[in-house]
Formats: sequence, C-alpha cells, structure tokens
Amino acid sequence: MASKKDRNLFAGTPGKKQKEPISSTTLLLTITIFAFIAMYLAAMIIWGGGFTNPQQFFDIFNNNAYLIVISCGLTVVMIAAGIDISVGGMIALVTMTCVVFLEAHGGSVFGSIFLALAIGLGMGVIQGFLISYLQIQPFIVTLGGMFFAKGMTTIVSNTPRTITTEAFLAFKNFRIVIPGIGSYGKSGNYIPVRVEPGVLIAIVIVIAIWVVCRWTRFGRNLYAVGGNSQSALMLGINVKRTKFYSYVLSGLLAGIGGYIYLLHTGAGNASNATAAEIQAIASSIIGGTLLTGGVGSVIGTLFGVLSLKTISNIVIASGLREPYWQSITTGLMLCFFILLQSVILTLRKRKGVSS
Repeated sequence: MASKKDRNLFAGTPGKKQKEPISSTTLLLTITIFAFIAMYLAAMIIWGGGFTNPQQFFDIFNNNAYLIVISCGLTVVMIAAGIDISVGGMIALVTMTCVVFLEAHGGSVFGSIFLALAIGLGMGVIQGFLISYLQIQPFIVTLGGMFFAKGMTTIVSNTPRTITTEAFLAFKNFRIVIPGIGSYGKSGNYIPVRVEPGVLIAIVIVIAIWVVCRWTRFGRNLYAVGGNSQSALMLGINVKRTKFYSYVLSGLLAGIGGYIYLLHTGAGNASNATAAEIQAIASSIIGGTLLTGGVGSVIGTLFGVLSLKTISNIVIASGLREPYWQSITTGLMLCFFILLQSVILTLRKRKGVSS
C-alpha cells in the first residue's frame, strides 16, 4: 500500500500550493532596479568623486522631478497601448503661461497652479476624446498637440521671461532638509542633503499612480486593454473610457510636471523641456514598459529616469562633455533594454508563461 507521501506525489501534491510564475511586469521591474544599482555602484567605484556625494545623487531627483512626473503619465498611456508625444510642448506652454500670469497680470501662486492644472487637463481631455471616441491614431493626435502647444507658447510670449514675484520665489527657493544624510565640506562643516519641493510632489505622484495601477479597477482595466483590447471588450470593460481616462491623466500629470519645471528653473521659454517627451518614453521603456501595452510599472519608470540620468552623469565624468555623446549613450541604452525585453518575453512565451 502506497504511503501518504507517495499518494501526494502521484496526485500532483494537491495539499501543496504550486508557485505562481513571476509576471513580466515584476520581472522587468526587478531587472531595471538591479541594473540601476549596479550602474551606480560601478560609477562610485570607478569614478568616485561626486558619485559618492549624497547631494549629487539627490540632485538627480532635483533636476528631473518634472521628468519623473510626465514619465508616469507616459507609462499609464503606454500600458494601455497608447502614446503621448505632446507632453514636452505642454510643459513649455505651462511654464510660459504661468510666468506671464504671475509677472504681467500680477496673478497669485495658487492661481498659477490652477492655471497649470487647467492647461494640462484641457489638453488631456481633448486628445483623449479624439483618440478614444473618434478613434484617431494617438501618434497623429499627440503630434498635433505638441505643435499646438509649442505654437501657443510663442503666442503667449515670444521672448524668454524670468519670475520675480516674491511669493513664487519663496516657494521656489524652499528646500526640504533630509536629516542624517549629508557630507562634510572642505572646511569641515556638515552639509545636509537638500531637496526641492518638486521632488516630494513627484514621489507622492509615483506612489499614487502605483497604487491606482495595482489595486484599482481602472488600473486593472489599463493592463487588460493594453494586453488585448478585444478580449477586454468581451470581458465587459469599457475600452474607450479607459483609454480616454489614461490620456486625461497624462495631460494632468503634464500640467503638474510643467509647474514643477517652473519651480526648478523659475523662467518661461519656448525651448523649455525640449525633447522631454522622448526622454519620458525612453525612461518608461527602460523601466520595463512595453510599447505594445499590457506590461509596465511606474516604479520601474522612476528607476528608468534615474538610470537615464546616471548614464549622462557617467558620460560627463568620463570627460565626454559634448551633448551628442549623451544622445549616443542614451540611444545605446534604450536599444539594449528593448532587446533585453524582447529576448525575455520571447523565452517566457515559449515556456507558456503569460504576462
């Protein structure tokens, strides 16, 4: 007579829960995090210097908080198998409009914040309606949105402007001191790490979008629509509404990102955030978001931004200060991650593992 152990073995061990395979989103996120950590540790060991200074690490956040925010919007849209290349133009429009509102019209800081949100939300609603309900190609619609935003920026003001409003400058110059993290200067005095308000806003947005994508019906719908819109429709998901809300959210985040950019620079210019949309797309892809949809995470996007900017710092530390070297390394890094994603997903598909 077979023992209990043998019966469980022949029966497929029903008493033991079989381990679920890791999802593609989690796998690509893990790869991105480890790649960034390895990259930064290598930079600390090889180049040392500024890479060992905590403030330089947090300056990546200070200088790119706006990029983190708009990249989150791109990630949401890309998960639903869409694209939005208008976010860079929206940032330029938001910054210039807010500067003119504050300087030429004596507007308040709260009024400028509302104006930035209104611009982003308005653009998101219009583009989302054209794409989801009129079924116009996302690339064409958002390309038009980019040109419209850039043109409107020049109409609002064709000359660069700097903010001198005291209330705004007080907000802009405010710094958050992180206790227990810092370095000693040449004179021996301790200098704590300081971060800009925009960094805190960006981190809160990353956490909020991550929660929405992971634990809400809208988040689950995004992945379903991006994975297979026809299957999602058969499951009773409102595909058009889901896509519409993804573009509305992307537009809103572009408005917030534009104001964070203004807080960092304090100036309006038609050339503000040039190629920001390309960097946002690249950050999302490096972070594990697929252009085909259905796979992605804003946490991965955050590390995608950090990886992208760390590479730029490494290039500069290597003595290659010409801008084209940064473009070359960014392109190579992007191609590497796209190839890596393709290989991983192909192998998983052959093994019958779903996304």
